[in-house]
Amino acid sequence: MKAMILNRVVDLAKNRQPLVPVSYPDPIPAPGELLLKVTACGVCHTELDEIEGRTPPAFFPMILGHQVVGNIIKTSPESIYQLGDRVGVAWIFSACGKCEYCLNNNENLCPDFKATGRDAFGGYAELMTAPHNFVFKIPDKFTDSEAAPLLCAGAIGYRSLKLTGLKNGQYLGLTGFGASAHLVLKMVRYQYPDTPIFVFARSEQEREFARELGATWAGDSTDTPPEPMHAIIDTTPVWKPVVDAMKNLRPGGRLVINAIRKEEIDKDYLLKLDYPAHLWLEKEIKSVANVARSDVQGFLKLAAEISITPEVQEYPLEEANQALIELKERKIRGAKVLCID
Repeated sequence: MKAMILNRVVDLAKNRQPLVPVSYPDPIPAPGELLLKVTACGVCHTELDEIEGRTPPAFFPMILGHQVVGNIIKTSPESIYQLGDRVGVAWIFSACGKCEYCLNNNENLCPDFKATGRDAFGGYAELMTAPHNFVFKIPDKFTDSEAAPLLCAGAIGYRSLKLTGLKNGQYLGLTGFGASAHLVLKMVRYQYPDTPIFVFARSEQEREFARELGATWAGDSTDTPPEPMHAIIDTTPVWKPVVDAMKNLRPGGRLVINAIRKEEIDKDYLLKLDYPAHLWLEKEIKSVANVARSDVQGFLKLAAEISITPEVQEYPLEEANQALIELKERKIRGAKVLCID
C-alpha cells in the first residue's frame, strides 16, 4: 500500500518534509479488527505535536492520522458492520474496557488509552486496521472529506462545549478559529440560539470567517471584548491566550483548554497568571483529555441532525507535508483533509 510515514521526531522549522512516501506492507487485521480501505483522512494540529515530539509516537516508523474515513474490506465475526460499510476511526483507537473510567463511558481517561496515529497506525495510507468496537458509522449525508474532520475536530469540540457547562443565553468565547472552533460555533448557534459568541483569533482572515459564520464579535486575543464571558474554549497551540482568556471571564467562569500539548512553555506568561486578576472569584481552568466513544457518536448524530458541514481544503495523500506546513503556519480556513484514491 502507499503510505506517508514518520521515521523520527523532527523540527518543522528545519525540516519541511517530515513524512516520507513509501510502499508499505499491507496490514493484516488481528482477531476482532476490521480492515479498511481509506478514502479520506483529516490533518490535525496533534500531528504537529507528534512530529515535533510534544506527544511523540509510541514507535517508529509511524503512520499518522486519526480522522479516518474508509470502507470495510475485511470484517470480523464480532462486528456489527458488513463488508462495504463506510466507517470512521477517531483519535480513540482502543481502551481496556475494564477500568473504572471505561465502565463509566470515560474511556478517554483510561490508563491504557491508545491513540490512532500515535500508538497504532493511522490513516495517512491506503489501508488500515481498527478494532471493530472503536469504529463509527458515517451518516450518509456527509461526503468522505466532510466526515473526516467531524471525527476529531468535531468530536473534541463537542466534548469541550459539554465541559463548559454553558446555558442558553450565557456568553461564550472561542480562542483560535480553526477546524474545531468553527464547528463549535455551528453547534452553539443550534443548541444555544440566544448565546452571543465572541471569537479571539490573531489573523483577520480567521476573524472574518468567524463573522461569516455568525460570531457576535471577533478580535485579537489581546483585545477587550464588549462583555466578559461565562465560558471560553481555547483551541490554540500556545500559552499566551490562556492568560488573556482568564481576564475575560466573569466570576465563576470556566476556561476549557482543548489541546493535548502547548507548543510554548512560556514562563513569562505563566508568571503573569495573577491570582486576583485571573483566578479569584471562583474562576477555573479545565482541560480536555482525548475523546470517549460517546463524544464521537454524539457529535456525528448531532451533525447529521442539524447539517453541520465543515469547510474543508483537500489535498492528495502525497501532499501531506504541504498540508502540515500550512497548518503549522496557521494558513487555515476550516479543516484540511487528505483524499486517498
